[in-house]
Amino acid sequence: MTDASPPPRDWGIDGTYVFDGDRSRRGYPVNKLCMSLTRSENRERFRQDEEAYMASFGLSEPQKQAIRDRDWLELVRLGGNIYYMIKIGATVGAGLYTMGAQMRGQSLDEFLATRQDKGAV
Repeated sequence: MTDASPPPRDWGIDGTYVFDGDRSRRGYPVNKLCMSLTRSENRERFRQDEEAYMASFGLSEPQKQAIRDRDWLELVRLGGNIYYMIKIGATVGAGLYTMGAQMRGQSLDEFLATRQDKGAV
């Protein structure tokens, strides 16, 4: 699927994206890259030359830019699956809470404070 194809459907809630078949197909290259990072030698290759590593998976330029910027929410919008994306986060030192904070537009401390609230979402 190309970037010129119609955007996947969403719920109309800002920052909330439906991971449906269209988004899954659009994000396949990014998710394939993510899964490759389960191997230590691939994590090292990614750390040594992110650009070459991304090129080898055929990512779109917006997907590459989202990875360069560590823009996790944008990567989800572009088809990244959070369960796979955590592998990029782990490779570059961004844990799940760091990623969640960035997606919510909060500092890590602000985000962590919400994890103590009963019924936190």
